[in-house]
Amino acid sequence: MKLDEFFTDSNRIKYESSEAAIKKLKQTHKELLQKGDTLKSIDALMQLADVYGHRADYASSYDVFWQSLFLADKIKNDSLDGLIAWRLGRFYSFYKREEESLKYLNKALSIRKNMVQEGNTDPAYLVHNYFAFVSTYRELDMPELASTYLDSCLIYYKEVENQVPMSQLNFEKAFILSRTGQNQKALELLKSIEPWFLENRPSYMVLVYTYWGDVLQNTGDLNSSVQYYEKAIAVSEKYKNHIDFTPLIYERLTEHYKKQGNYQKAYENLKIAKELDALFFDGRSSKNKSMLEIRDEFRIEKQRQSDLIQKQRFEKLQQEEHISMLQRIILLGTIVFILILAFFFFRHLRNKHKLEKQLIRRNKELEIQKTNELLELKNKELAASVLQLVEKDEFLKELKEKLKSNKDNLQQSEVNKLLRTISVSNNNNWEEFRLRFTAVNEKFYKKLTEKYPKLTQSDHKICALIKLNFSSKDMARLLGISVESVHTTRYRLRKKLQLERKENLEDFIAQL
Repeated sequence: MKLDEFFTDSNRIKYESSEAAIKKLKQTHKELLQKGDTLKSIDALMQLADVYGHRADYASSYDVFWQSLFLADKIKNDSLDGLIAWRLGRFYSFYKREEESLKYLNKALSIRKNMVQEGNTDPAYLVHNYFAFVSTYRELDMPELASTYLDSCLIYYKEVENQVPMSQLNFEKAFILSRTGQNQKALELLKSIEPWFLENRPSYMVLVYTYWGDVLQNTGDLNSSVQYYEKAIAVSEKYKNHIDFTPLIYERLTEHYKKQGNYQKAYENLKIAKELDALFFDGRSSKNKSMLEIRDEFRIEKQRQSDLIQKQRFEKLQQEEHISMLQRIILLGTIVFILILAFFFFRHLRNKHKLEKQLIRRNKELEIQKTNELLELKNKELAASVLQLVEKDEFLKELKEKLKSNKDNLQQSEVNKLLRTISVSNNNNWEEFRLRFTAVNEKFYKKLTEKYPKLTQSDHKICALIKLNFSSKDMARLLGISVESVHTTRYRLRKKLQLERKENLEDFIAQL
């Protein structure tokens, strides 16, 4: 799979409600992993990292990055490593860690260039990598270098799928113009791209309005610049995005009010700026302390594996030395030989006893496995039979409706008589299911009742159906309720079982 295909609709989803986006992406990642689609599951993680980043939750974003790196390492896909390096470089730049940022961005660019040379991707996609440098140098306030990489973007630019929008490049160009004294051109460019951002990426207006305010301040229009700074803050609060950028806006407002001699306002804005800056970037902040340390779990795991190999080699050398020592001791005499022979005899007995214990344990494990497989088979048969009962009831309901709307020549009395003979009862279905499930899963019900005696009969129903891997739709059909009611019942059940947010209800039930 090409790296280009990973530039999907992440820009769209991260402009939705961030909470909804996080929930959706986590669920999508889980489902894709269960299906064995590792590539798309990594794509979902990358989008999730973006959402966390725009919420300024960089610690969570980095956790997701390293999780992606673990998955990419397992499938040995260099293009995925390039994508992850590209995003890591961008997030290092948020903390003004220029060296680390450029290291990862250059690694991503190198991978992309190799793909172009090998004919695996269109050269137009180099724009993504050069654009990352442009954004990074803008954040580092280095307009000359930003301009150099923007020229590279324009050289390779052409319309391809998932290309960087031209409005995005023009935004960076407006920044460079403002930093080189061409404020009027910058204003005209910002006005021309505003409609596109409002329609396609409204939360990005935080940055657009901020730099717009900078340009107005450069021209001496201080009152208008304040208005644009305040508009930028309002957009950030509305979309819960680019909130890490707001300290810079408050700092700009502080300087504005200082120039006006309004020191009270200047102090208030400076205080907000310092508080937000500490929250997002101060290493003492509990939110970001681990982030500044950069929890390089991937590197740590690799080092742990290397240490383990070295330890095994050392233990092997020790064992060889021990054997050599025993050989020399045997040469000392008959008595020593007898003692060593007794030692080996004792060890033989111990190993024999150990093997017997292992054999007994293995046989026991096989019996447990066989029992579990038989139980699983019975549960599958039980689930299938219950679904058949539900389908039968649905068929009978449909038949009753057709009879009620009878337009043939059957007499009404005959139809009514036939309707009375058709009985549909979800309660009967459940009672039959309960009796059979209890008989098959006696230990499960016993554990559930002992650990959670306050659970209701309805809770027991849901637990049983979850254990049988019933979907919400099938639960609703069996219980005669809506799918929304099933979701509500599952939520209440989690609260009664006192499950942590990170704990999976299905895994918990399966372990009982």
